[in-house]
This record gives sequence, C-alpha cells and structure tokens, in this order.
Amino acid sequence: MKTYESKDDLKAEIQKSLDRYLAEFDAIPESCKDTRVPDADRTPAENLAYQVGWTTLLLQWEADEQHGRAAKTPHEMFKWNQLGDLYAWFTATYAPLSLAELKTLLRKNTDEIYVMIDSLSDAELFEPHGRRWADDATKTAVWSVYKFIHVNTVAPFGTFRTKIRKWKKAAL
Repeated sequence: MKTYESKDDLKAEIQKSLDRYLAEFDAIPESCKDTRVPDADRTPAENLAYQVGWTTLLLQWEADEQHGRAAKTPHEMFKWNQLGDLYAWFTATYAPLSLAELKTLLRKNTDEIYVMIDSLSDAELFEPHGRRWADDATKTAVWSVYKFIHVNTVAPFGTFRTKIRKWKKAAL
C-alpha cells in the first residue's frame, strides 16, 4: 500500500485517481447504465454504486465518532463476513440513480473526505489508533485512518476503472 508524506499528497492521489475513474463514464450513455455484459461483473451503475457506498460508509464512521457514537463497521446492518449482502445493498440503494447523479454524489463524498482529512491531525491520520472506528474495524490488523481512506478511494478507483474499461470494451 502506498504511503503518503502529507495530507496534500493523499488528497492529490485521491483526486487524480477519482478524475481518471470518473472520466471512464463520460462516453457511457445513460440508456446503458444497467446493461450487463458477459465478462464484466458489474454494470456501470453498480460500479459507481459500490464507490458511493464505501465512501459514504467511511464518512459515516467518522461522523459517528465525532458525535460520540460507536461506529458500526462496516455497516449497522452488516458484518464483515456479509460483504456480498452489503454490496447488494449498495446496488439497491444507489444504482437506481442516474450516472450523472452517481458521479455527483461520489464527487461530493470525496470533497467531504478532503474536509475530513484536513480536520484530522497528522497523528490522527497517519499513525495507528487515530480513530476508535479504525481500531474497531479490524480484529488483528492495526490500520491508520489514511489506510482506510486509501482502500476506500484510491485503490478501488483504480481497480474499478479497469473493470469499467472492460465493460466498455464489451458493451460499446
């Protein structure tokens, strides 16, 4: 996993990967947002719904902590061994939106993640035990908050960019 020297480096990497990811959707007509193709595991709407879902959860974990509540990771209705059900919930919740709405929501979530990053001290962001929700989310690993941010933004934006490119090659 990539390490970052500063908050600005982390935000720049998120922005770069987000811009590249979202650009892949520019040539996809709204009428194709729910089209399935044999070699792609998600439709364009499902692909974006996954990203919106995880970034929303990340923001919810932090909001819970800020309000003195124990965050329920990954989600109040799902445990870590129920990720398939969580992904189905993301699809049911977000995939009915248009591609434009999903892109806007993902950009909004990302902007809020930047605010979150800026609100944290360097120790809270880059060192272990910076947030209770980060400590409680894993049973054995000790992750800093920036790692959770990375695995819910930069990493999937890259992985899912490849997936949507594969979908486009087959569908368009």
